[in-house]
Amino acid sequence: MNAIISVNVGLPRDVKWRGKTVRTAIWKEPVNGRVLATRLNLTGDAQADLSGHGGEQRAVMVYQLASYRYWESYLRRSDFTYGNFGENFTVEGLADDEVCIGDRFRIGGAIFEVSQPRVTCYKLGLRLNHPEMPALVVSHHRPGFYFRVIQEGHVGAGDRIEKIANGEEQMTVAEIDALLYSAQHPIKALRRAVRIPALSPGWQASMRALLDAAEKGEDLGNAGLSAAPAVPVSWRGFKPLKVVASREESIDVRSFELAALDGSRLPVSLPGQHIVLRLRPTLDSSPVARNYSLCGPIGAGTYTIAVKNEGGPASEFLHHHVRAGDVLEVSAPRGSFTLAPGTDPIVLMSAGIGVTPLLAMLHAAANDDRHSREVWWFYAARDSAHHPFADQVGALMEALKRGHFCNIYSRPGASDRLGINYDVQGHVTVALLQQMGVPRIAEFYLCGPAGFLADLMEGLKAWDVDASRIHTEVFGASSSLAPGVVGGASLAPHLPPDPQGTGPRVTFLRSGIALRWDARFRSLLELAEACSVPVRWSCRSGVCHNCESDLIDGRLRYSPEPLDPPPEGKALICCATPMTDVTLDL
Repeated sequence: MNAIISVNVGLPRDVKWRGKTVRTAIWKEPVNGRVLATRLNLTGDAQADLSGHGGEQRAVMVYQLASYRYWESYLRRSDFTYGNFGENFTVEGLADDEVCIGDRFRIGGAIFEVSQPRVTCYKLGLRLNHPEMPALVVSHHRPGFYFRVIQEGHVGAGDRIEKIANGEEQMTVAEIDALLYSAQHPIKALRRAVRIPALSPGWQASMRALLDAAEKGEDLGNAGLSAAPAVPVSWRGFKPLKVVASREESIDVRSFELAALDGSRLPVSLPGQHIVLRLRPTLDSSPVARNYSLCGPIGAGTYTIAVKNEGGPASEFLHHHVRAGDVLEVSAPRGSFTLAPGTDPIVLMSAGIGVTPLLAMLHAAANDDRHSREVWWFYAARDSAHHPFADQVGALMEALKRGHFCNIYSRPGASDRLGINYDVQGHVTVALLQQMGVPRIAEFYLCGPAGFLADLMEGLKAWDVDASRIHTEVFGASSSLAPGVVGGASLAPHLPPDPQGTGPRVTFLRSGIALRWDARFRSLLELAEACSVPVRWSCRSGVCHNCESDLIDGRLRYSPEPLDPPPEGKALICCATPMTDVTLDL
């Protein structure tokens, strides 16, 4: 008979973990008597991380007694108690390979519906003192699942679990879980999954992303898990390209046009993508690698970048020593900050050297014969001396049938003329966009300094622009994701205080950190954390793909092996160690 063996609740607590403090409510304890199951949780229960747990779709976590017995045997442990897997209901029956999404059950005075499998994260490994547990519950098809509460009521240990309705499509929890997390994504199963109305919105979105990729015939990694769509790269590592032209675009910006050594056409890039240059400023110096956005016309057969002289070793070297005829080491174009196809209006907003990826997008829009998209161009500079590509942008805007542009100078020079060199004095603001008649339903592309991006993001949000229509590019280190970790100062990227190892050289490109690998680290993720490099992660065991990062160069070894390997040119740093020198876009 299917029944509740134990009802378990817990409140958030702070737990010490690897020198950090984690706020978590995965510690659940059995309760005596009956508790009220409400729309959001059980009385006396709470969640610390509402982005990954809790809420209407994940009100009650369920785990099976049979799975307890299975893990006791597999792990050779006898110390489990009810609630150890973070579940609210420990149940007899309701196996993951039998219960289906959308099945409804009457338990005590409440009615529940199966909404989704467990979203596995590192806290399960933390709770059980077994770091690989998040991957194990998925690979062994024993994730457990969540209930949403259809009818509130009291429940308690010993209550019978009565099935009262079957879910549409009758796809089991184990099937849905494997469909997302494994390397197998059969299109027929995906079509069934997106037809299940009871499947939670987050999982629905993941299934639709996988289905879209499958129907397009794309094999670019797990579209249901990757934070950004994967884009194929034309070659691995670095290849030599020749500088065929170099021009001064402003007082502190110089452009470089790159071509294949044999004169053949370089592969077509996407508007907004970037390349990586590996430079050796002096013969006895270590190589440095830098990202530079492509800013030339798409499909020209060559690549053009523009470099602002920031006074660093790379920009100084390029500005003062590199000229036509020189050969540089260059990666293939990469990056997901690209101009999406379509007919909706586009708004291109940039400041300073942030103009470069948006200039490539403007080229693409001006040369698209199929569509006549309305384009809005906003560019912020100090003055005309610091305004690169002014003539080029003007010519491209003239070529557009529906183009609007506005140059904004913060400190116009004595010879700068309003209406000639610039249109507005001040800064780019959402109020300016509104004043010029920019439609709120446009696609907004932003690139520039951190303050520029933060102000505009806040303004667009206040204007109720849909978040899916706002696209940003950050030249520096990206934001981090460390679910549950609280406190601790955010330090700038730095070398660890301990001596470096003797292994392969690891370069965190965006953070400007390079060092030798040391085997005391169990993964590249741990090395990045020791260097305060901003990273994103959740499972730490090769399941969730939150840590997926661009692998510019090098080869990796995985342990454990990812359940769904990343695509070419990507790395799951939570379970990877370097086999050769590696360069990561972090």
